[in-house]
Amino acid sequence: MAVTTSPQASAAALDKTLRSERSEVYPHQVWYLVGGFIALVALFHWVSWAVAQLSKKSRSQEQHTTKDVEAGAKSPSGRFSVRRLPLALVNLYRIVAFRCTLQIGNTYTLNLAEVFVTCAYIAALFTWNFINTTTVEGHKFDISYWGNRAGSIASSQFPLVTVLGTKNNVLSYITGISYDKLNYIHRMTARVTFVLLWVHSGAKLSTATSAEFNEWFARAGLIGTIAFSVLIIVSLRPIRARAYELFFFTHFMMVLIFLVGGWYHANQVNMGYYLWPCFVIWGFDRVVRVARVLIFNHLYFLFSSKSSSLDADIELLSPECVRLRMERPSHFRWRAGQTAYLIMPGVSSTPFEAHPFTIASIRGASPKAGIVSDTEKVVQRTDGWNELVFLINVRNGFTKRLAEAASLDQKAKVLVDGPYGFSPDLDNDDTVVLVSGGSGVSFTLATFSDTVNRVREGRSKCRRIVFIWAIRDPSQMEWISTALGDALEAAPSSLDISVLVHITARSSTSDGRPRSISPLSMISMIEFPSVQVVSGRPDFEILLKEEAEVTSGRMSVTVCGSQAIASACRAALRFPTSSAASVAKGGPDVVLHVESFGYA
Repeated sequence: MAVTTSPQASAAALDKTLRSERSEVYPHQVWYLVGGFIALVALFHWVSWAVAQLSKKSRSQEQHTTKDVEAGAKSPSGRFSVRRLPLALVNLYRIVAFRCTLQIGNTYTLNLAEVFVTCAYIAALFTWNFINTTTVEGHKFDISYWGNRAGSIASSQFPLVTVLGTKNNVLSYITGISYDKLNYIHRMTARVTFVLLWVHSGAKLSTATSAEFNEWFARAGLIGTIAFSVLIIVSLRPIRARAYELFFFTHFMMVLIFLVGGWYHANQVNMGYYLWPCFVIWGFDRVVRVARVLIFNHLYFLFSSKSSSLDADIELLSPECVRLRMERPSHFRWRAGQTAYLIMPGVSSTPFEAHPFTIASIRGASPKAGIVSDTEKVVQRTDGWNELVFLINVRNGFTKRLAEAASLDQKAKVLVDGPYGFSPDLDNDDTVVLVSGGSGVSFTLATFSDTVNRVREGRSKCRRIVFIWAIRDPSQMEWISTALGDALEAAPSSLDISVLVHITARSSTSDGRPRSISPLSMISMIEFPSVQVVSGRPDFEILLKEEAEVTSGRMSVTVCGSQAIASACRAALRFPTSSAASVAKGGPDVVLHVESFGYA
């Protein structure tokens, strides 16, 4: 006797088959798109790197004479050149993608490249989630189609979210983007998947029976989603900035709960393979970090007789700044501008709490390694050349406790993990402009000293360095007086240097104009003719425009300061002198590097 199947049953079976197939295939398609974009960014990075290396090799070992300086400072010819058209288009892309910004609130901005990536990622995930959700019988946006699919697509993205949040990740090395800059993408992808998870959870909560909800895999999924929700809330910028330690510990616990619950939930529907790689990625990062700590600080752990000499000197330079100095650990190598994580058991609230800070010193040779020539001064390796030096901005929590310890004039045990981050390659730049505010000078000071050294050694074509530092009080100049003075002493005579220190506290003449501060009232470093100290905030539009007008080659602007300083520099570099039309007529090729100021 033949068994007949009703049309409704056949349609339901076909719907189930389509839902299952699309829930499996669509997350893979999303990954094809994401992987293709990563490959494209990596291709651009490595092509740029190859061009830079070829440029270094093809550059002759020219002597930096006064004639060379004047040749590098000539004005643009004003004639349009077809040869410079590709370079002009590259500068147009830089202006549009990285210097045009979208203001969010009073203190946060996104450049258009970040806006584009964010919108494209949201559009991709939600398009794949809601496309083809019409049932066989014609019901559009059927919840049974997009409800489960939202969970599948969200789960597929968690390996990406995890790798973007680690300090040692392959994406940084193949794209050339340091982990701290990838952190924005980490937060963005986490928040998009958070919305998708609640789309999935909301759909299931509205359709699930009490029997289905009583199953452990459903409860595990809900617990994981709630934990992830708590994590998203504490990761909001105002909370991270005001209560970083709360964010740090909550982040750790909620991630653990979420991954365990999420894996158990997804594994029941044969999709656990999206979640277990997260444990591997996170574990690998932790193993590498622990290995670094053990290797670089092994004398501490071996209870060596030298361990006491490794303790760091902490000095309260001002109520808002602490200087930490320590002997360079064995085998620890770093480049100018990189960061290191410091673990200070006597100061931290927990023994293994780690905080990142920029290394303000550079790695150098001993005094005997210097080579004397008629045109070059011997570099005197004084404080900081073979030490790790940090200028730490005092806020709340860890840094406040560090300032209290510094006020007691005590040494502290410090374990170092690092270095992290990538330094901008400035060797092909004719003019290097370094801009910082407050403790952001840690980054620009190290970059300044390193650039001077590389010019001396013939590894950089830089002809002019402009160092701009905005501070609130003249006493803050003591933070860097010794290191900056050493770099100025070491600079070859062919290198044109201009150091501009702006005191932003109100101090003006009777007519309201900025008042120049007398060198006699300042500390020793302004005895150098290249150093100028003035009162008033720097006008970046004027300063950067003037530098661009006298530069015909490549000009880089590196910024490490507050959001206000970064925004002002971005706006200043949208001026006509650095436009695509100006570049095509012989104007400078302008590159902007913006480093994050603070971790939160």
